[in-house]
Amino acid sequence: MSNMLVDKPETTIDESLYSRQLYVLGHEAMTKMSSANVLLVGLKGLGVEIAKNVVLAGVKSVTLYDPEPVEISDLSAQFFLTTEDIGKSRADACVHRLAELNQYVPVKVLDGDLTTDKLSQFKVVVLTEVPLERQLEINDFTHKNDICCIVGDIRGLFGMAFCDFGEGFIVNDATGENAHTSMIAAISKDAEAVVTCLDESRHGLEDGDYVTFTEIKGMEELNGCEAQKVKVLGPYTFSIGDTSGFSDYIGGGVFTQVKMPKILNFKSLRESIQQSEFLITDFAKFDRPGQLHVAFQALDAFKCKHSRLPKPRDENDASEVLQIAKDINNKASEKVELSEGFIKEVSYQAMGYLSPMSAFLGGVIAQEVLKACSGKFHPIYQYLYFDSLESLPTSTTLSAEDCQPIGSRYDGQIAVFGRQFQEKIANARQFLVGAGAIGCEMLKNWAMMGLATGPKGAIHLTDMDTIEKSNLNRQFLFRSTDVGQLKSETATRAILKMNPDVTGKILSHQDRIGVETENIYNDGFFEDLDGVTNALDNVETRKYMDRRCVLFRKPLLESGTLGTKGNTQVVIPFLTESYSSSQDPPEKSIPICTLKNFPNAIEHTIQWARDLFEGLFKQQPENGNLYLTQPNYIEQLLKQGGNQKEVLEGIQSCLVKGKPSTFQDCVTWARLQFEEHYHNNIMQLLFNFPKDSVTSTGTPFWSGPKRAPNVIDFDAENKLHMDFIVAAANLRAFIFGLPSETDRQAIHKMVSNVMVPEFTPRQGVKIQVNENENVGQNTDEAELEQIVQSLPDIKTVGNLKLNPVDFEKDDDSNFHIDFITATSNLRATNYNINLADRHNTKFIAGKIIPAIATTTALITGLVCLELYKIIDGKEKLEDYKNGFINLALPFFGFSEPIAAPKFKYHENEFTLWDRFDIKGDITLQEFLDHFKREHDLEVTMVSSGVSMLYSFFMPKKKLEERKNMKFSKLVETVSRKEIPSHVRALIVEVCVNDRDGEDVEVPYVRIAIKE
Repeated sequence: MSNMLVDKPETTIDESLYSRQLYVLGHEAMTKMSSANVLLVGLKGLGVEIAKNVVLAGVKSVTLYDPEPVEISDLSAQFFLTTEDIGKSRADACVHRLAELNQYVPVKVLDGDLTTDKLSQFKVVVLTEVPLERQLEINDFTHKNDICCIVGDIRGLFGMAFCDFGEGFIVNDATGENAHTSMIAAISKDAEAVVTCLDESRHGLEDGDYVTFTEIKGMEELNGCEAQKVKVLGPYTFSIGDTSGFSDYIGGGVFTQVKMPKILNFKSLRESIQQSEFLITDFAKFDRPGQLHVAFQALDAFKCKHSRLPKPRDENDASEVLQIAKDINNKASEKVELSEGFIKEVSYQAMGYLSPMSAFLGGVIAQEVLKACSGKFHPIYQYLYFDSLESLPTSTTLSAEDCQPIGSRYDGQIAVFGRQFQEKIANARQFLVGAGAIGCEMLKNWAMMGLATGPKGAIHLTDMDTIEKSNLNRQFLFRSTDVGQLKSETATRAILKMNPDVTGKILSHQDRIGVETENIYNDGFFEDLDGVTNALDNVETRKYMDRRCVLFRKPLLESGTLGTKGNTQVVIPFLTESYSSSQDPPEKSIPICTLKNFPNAIEHTIQWARDLFEGLFKQQPENGNLYLTQPNYIEQLLKQGGNQKEVLEGIQSCLVKGKPSTFQDCVTWARLQFEEHYHNNIMQLLFNFPKDSVTSTGTPFWSGPKRAPNVIDFDAENKLHMDFIVAAANLRAFIFGLPSETDRQAIHKMVSNVMVPEFTPRQGVKIQVNENENVGQNTDEAELEQIVQSLPDIKTVGNLKLNPVDFEKDDDSNFHIDFITATSNLRATNYNINLADRHNTKFIAGKIIPAIATTTALITGLVCLELYKIIDGKEKLEDYKNGFINLALPFFGFSEPIAAPKFKYHENEFTLWDRFDIKGDITLQEFLDHFKREHDLEVTMVSSGVSMLYSFFMPKKKLEERKNMKFSKLVETVSRKEIPSHVRALIVEVCVNDRDGEDVEVPYVRIAIKE
């Protein structure tokens, strides 16, 4: 395998802005996008959502076309329009606000008529709010002229998208998943050769995939040959072509999956409208896409005839739409079975326009635009229909009168849900946790919905983070001038501009969510809420909020994204399991022996480099500061276990041997570090285990996952070698407060002055060979004492303070990622592993979560469709949906939430939502008596947190003392902490025996010690 680092193509892509998106799309796709001009026709809610996402993504230019005047009802979903824009053309009214989203994407308005000459300037044309006849005319032209065309429309809780990318459209990467690669254990010499992978390495391939081979010994004909088609035989085996004429396989080898291009031939809109291929979004509604295909055509025909859409809940209009639908269906070459009630419902909602539907479909269509520009990911082929009919309220009566427009910015929503339900939305009280990407999108949707705009309504928002440049690519409420500002406050200001009705209704906080802020987000706070929506990026805080929601019995809306993938989860009191009821399996850790001595993948060398960074630049100076500030530090250290020698040697390096006074000293230290890690340690390893070593069973030691390394001799003319010196020396200088140096020629001269001692491998040096082996440093006390004696007297060092380095991945000037990239790639060179560029090293070392605006918008739309149901108070499990999407495939899956598991004691069933409620600050004895009397349960143990309050085996004297204590006093006595003044209730766990004396599980207990 070559270890040459292939530089990425030169582009003008701003990696600090697009960093999270680059990890989804890649440089090649983004380079293609940056040369694509996009035309967007129609600037109502759906159009502006598509435009927003495409502008953020970074295409070459976006041109808007919508000469229609702004109406008050447009404000139901068009977040870049205001009441002052009414009467202006929609395109003119929002062009400047869209242009503010991304300085690299010019946004302009197309004037005059939409002629074919103007259409020919664009790579992609997106049509919304366009009559079907005009769609057909435009698509006839685009189909013939190699222009990708996308159509989208929304009617209430119904939406559609259509894609035509022409004939011979090439999809370069249909899934976006990383290419699979693995080490090989064996290859048979056969007409259909069987490839076997190492035991710990599932190949992850599917039938029809292609692979190439490298590093094979003995069957070298396979190395570098053309890609082989795979047939999967099992999780560790697959077959390829004929190897019977090849030489015998000896050992080694690595396979790498090759992404093969896929060619798609799209039909034009005129052709496909008769022979449609639907992408099913919800398998429970498999009969609806065909009906919606007819219904949308019927609505278009109705509008052409009457110059308007059907009125809300108007029976006459609905009957006419139904008849038109029947006529269209009867003439179609492929007929569908129409449901009269369903077609009428589409008519009832036709004038409706909902922000969550715009967010969902706008995310989908914007991603299709990016696919058309780049060839990255599989397009919709060719129709997608979606509905969320179950979001219709049942708590209010939907009548024609209740759904008529009233000249309000919420008329688009009132047309679907009615005025009564709009009042419920306006008086909702929600807590939004997080103002990042999902939080920004959520606030936008809530503002358009009119959430919390009523007299009782309120939105609490908290986020302690400040805005960074990398946020701007997907957190669309923020601008470059906001960098450094608090997210919660900035987002609130932005939302007030979108809908002044929420003025005074958003209460922004900057508090970390957790036990330490329960005095702020206390019992009264939660009891006053209608629900909680998480917009978080870490699991622990999600679990904490989940526990709070279970405790206070509040609905929780949970969601998350990972590149093109996203999920939503609804947690409903007494119906569903909680967020914490299930969890993903833990990440597989890299064995220590692999990291230390036997890496075989770039992920191993990057983790090793990350660990070295922490040890050299954070842990060593932190330990040095402890030595300088704590007189008894050494005494305490020597009493502890662990690797005391390593800690003491680190302090010695900082304060004695390696303490620098000039940058030259830092360069000297860096050069010696290079020699130690890439020359001396490798030489020692090969001394212990020469390349021809065999194990006790006679098999080569350097086989399977163990790669035999090679020593690196330092070369100042080698850029990678100097990258390490420059980064390491500057980080060392930072620790000691010395000026940095970036002149590579000057550093080159300094490094030539360094004298490097000759190294000779030693006998008796132990090396960890497997994960179960424990190789410690057998350091005697005399050796430790010698190091301690070399350390300086604290009194003689003055006010010396070291500066530990806190890893920060997004600052390109701090040498952090530069050091890790050079360090990792040098170790990869040692072990003949393919190198990783700075971009990919940053991704792995920084554990960056890839993110794009399209997935975020889509997921947030789905969450808000569930919020409608929560506000409605729906009480059936089947009313709610959890969502699972992958825009790359594209895949849309929905399922009912998992019901809360049921448990039982005596004849009583309970779930995690149930508890025993006790009012009053009763004594322990009263507590025990209560359970015996009311529940026929004998309490054997009572605990509060980590404090054991009562157990049947306690000493009698202690039991008697505690039984007469009030619970508040008991908790304070045992925990030795005062109960905070904001706490109204105590939560305790009990162990009990049932009436048969058997230990049974029961709910927890909530004791209300205050009113």
